Formats: sequence, C-alpha cells, structure tokens
Amino acid sequence: MRRHHDMGGLDAGPVEPTEHDYLPWEKKVDALVRLAGDPKRKMIAIDELRRGIENLGPGAYDELSYYERWISSFTNVMIEKGHISIDELGRKMEEVRVRWQEAAK
Repeated sequence: MRRHHDMGGLDAGPVEPTEHDYLPWEKKVDALVRLAGDPKRKMIAIDELRRGIENLGPGAYDELSYYERWISSFTNVMIEKGHISIDELGRKMEEVRVRWQEAAK
C-alpha cells in the first residue's frame, strides 16, 4: 500500500536542484539530529527519524518544510523513547517564547 509521502513512480514534474543558504535554526536541527544519533549517544537512528517523518500524515507532511519535518520527527521520537517528556518540551517552548517576546521589545 502506497503511503502519502511515497512519490516513487508518480508524475510529480521536474525537480529543480538548487542550493540555498541554510537558516541558523536549520543548521541547529541538522546538528542536533547528528549528535543525538552519533555512535557515542545512540539516542536516535536514521531509520527512526525517517519513520517519524513518514508518520506525519498528509496535512503535516505537505505543509512542513524539510527541516520542520526533521524537528517534528526528532521531537516525537525523543518523547517516545523517554529522552524528554511532553511537559519538559512545553516548559522549554514557553521559555523560548518569552525570550522572543522580550527580544522584540
């Protein structure tokens, strides 16, 4: 059964290969995933990251950017494996939101 993300063999039009400068947050997501998956830490495997991306569902998968998919999957896997809790994530997100609001003043 073909899942939503599986475009293999479908006519999706031409692929325009382009390079771009990565945003700082995209670089951080890449570094975070690589560090958490390194042989020393073994907190996440690339297969787990891919599974999490594929499980995002049609709406999220289509609406999120490449690194937004990565961080969504990474977060879900870290919660599944007990490395972080939903409560910890929520508290940290609130801390960041407050910092952003203060910086905008």
